[in-house]
Amino acid sequence: MRSHFTCVLVALVALALCAVGDAFYLPGVAPQDYQRDDIVTMKVAKLDSTRTQLPFEFYSLPFCRPPTVKHAVENLGEVLRGDRIENSLYTLEMRFDEQCKVVCKLDSLSQDESTQFAEKIKDEYRVMMILDNLPVAMVRMLQNEDGETIKTYERGFPVGFVAKINKDDNTWIPPDVDDANAETKTFLNNHVRFTILYHKDVEYETSRIVGFEAEPFSVKHTYEKPYSSSKPVLETCNPGRMKYVTYDDPPQEVRAGEEIIFTYDVLFTPSDIKWASRWDTYLLMTDTQIHWFSIVNSMMIVLFLSGMVGLIMLRTLRRDITKYNSLETPEEQAEEAGWKLVHGDVFRPPTNAGVLCVLVGTGAQVGCMFTITLIFALAGFLSPANRGGLMTASVILYVAMGFVNGYVSGRLYKQVKGTDWRWNTLCAAFAFPSVIFVVFAALNTMIWGQRSSGAVPFGTFFLLIFLWFGVSAPLVFLGSYLGTKAPVSEDPVRTNKIPRQVPKQVWYMANFWQIAVGGVLPFGAIFIELFFILTSLWLHQFYYIFGCLGIVFTILCITCAEISVMLTYFQLVAEDHRWWWRSFFTSGSSALYLFAYGCHYFSTKLEVTNKISTAMFFGYLTIGSSLFFTLTGAVGFIASFAFVRIIYGSVKLD
Repeated sequence: MRSHFTCVLVALVALALCAVGDAFYLPGVAPQDYQRDDIVTMKVAKLDSTRTQLPFEFYSLPFCRPPTVKHAVENLGEVLRGDRIENSLYTLEMRFDEQCKVVCKLDSLSQDESTQFAEKIKDEYRVMMILDNLPVAMVRMLQNEDGETIKTYERGFPVGFVAKINKDDNTWIPPDVDDANAETKTFLNNHVRFTILYHKDVEYETSRIVGFEAEPFSVKHTYEKPYSSSKPVLETCNPGRMKYVTYDDPPQEVRAGEEIIFTYDVLFTPSDIKWASRWDTYLLMTDTQIHWFSIVNSMMIVLFLSGMVGLIMLRTLRRDITKYNSLETPEEQAEEAGWKLVHGDVFRPPTNAGVLCVLVGTGAQVGCMFTITLIFALAGFLSPANRGGLMTASVILYVAMGFVNGYVSGRLYKQVKGTDWRWNTLCAAFAFPSVIFVVFAALNTMIWGQRSSGAVPFGTFFLLIFLWFGVSAPLVFLGSYLGTKAPVSEDPVRTNKIPRQVPKQVWYMANFWQIAVGGVLPFGAIFIELFFILTSLWLHQFYYIFGCLGIVFTILCITCAEISVMLTYFQLVAEDHRWWWRSFFTSGSSALYLFAYGCHYFSTKLEVTNKISTAMFFGYLTIGSSLFFTLTGAVGFIASFAFVRIIYGSVKLD
């Protein structure tokens, strides 16, 4: 009964954190106050696409570039995400509207340049820019679950678009209409209308930027000749003549030999949004009820398993212990059956015990890393305003938690009477990270071959290697040394010298069926939330429901522990003492369902057209599934290990 109250208490605390996590965050940067007419420069981050998943530097295309391109200092997470923040020619004066401002003119587009533009446009690349630490976004008006129209943001704006044109009269043809005279052409968005939302401080006459919106246009600019680079006079965009860019203007086609003029407008709009709440529109979730459905679904699974485990603990197991402790005569003891019969073999070390210790230690490392990262995220330190903060924290904490890996694997290795703790420590420090390194290095090489900014630079690559060999590995050795030196508790029962023969099992008690069934419920507790996580990773959306994620993660751990304990009990009742590996695989098999769901998501939600992008998805999915396998397997094993020690310590044995 106490376990039920504990589960309810944890759920209530996490529920409170969910509300806090949705409403509060620390921006990560100090607010910037601007006086009227202060010069503010927009920065460019990258070009990104959900179709290829390969980011590129902004100046990889022949856009207007300043005389000297300056790279901003970036943290580890930004580099790993492919951000390359640089200065640009787009400037503005605070609270001063400007229209038809010319950036530059390309006299003649070369064949190679037109091909580059056309490929990026067909792959639906979007321009990512930054102003006062806010990403540029396009406004999308949507209806929420209550039927109300709300304002949402779509990150970035497209480089251009592809459209069908009638060859005879150059009129637009809808995409779903088949026309013999149709011709497909690509057009460049060479004019952008920026809307800057600002919140004014009446007392000090200063303003803070609280919104950065963009509306792209494609327009074939014409101008009065001769063209003056210092003060060009455009005919298609001239505020003095009340001529502004509209969607009715002839578009700018991407074609070799074309002359292209890049322009932009800047409009300032006062807003009641305060600086501390300026990220709310970016983080707005229109499907919050689905998150709550996910939590309710997970809670129902936990209640079901808690009822099963409670039935085993409070009735069946207590009855078994009372029965076993009341057997006095040799005749009664000879007729006993069930889990007590395997007491002489239940603590016999399994085959490949060292490998099991390494996997459990790695799972403990991943679990501690995820838990601490989640705590920091709930506290608001890893908000999207702190670009790359979440990934940086995850990498650093994974490295630091190498100590936990060494301690858990070393202590468990001593518990199973291992003799070569140094070799076990080497495996803990290098076995699983080597798998991640090989996959990551192979993917990075392929991305580098595409000249994508998503490829990790050599300097950062060597930094990651240093963190592995110079920080993580020594911490693993330190933790393993302390773990092997720490005293371990003796087994509640003695182990027989000769293993007991396992009786023939019914078909549904076979390893395959038990492991396959064991992974269903843990996966069922997370699969709805998993959809939103994959969407944020591969469709470039913000994910900030860390409170709900914390609840789901807590439920996942409880589910893994309960399903593993329950199936371990059934296995021991069937007089099968080989529970060590099965308890790990029972909950760890949920990683197979996670991988299968990832494949389903790839085939139904993504429109990836590049083979390298496909390799990226499945490579990172393999890494994520492997980490999930060690985490859930470790939780299930530790729970079963504690359960077995408790029940065999509760019966009288000769």
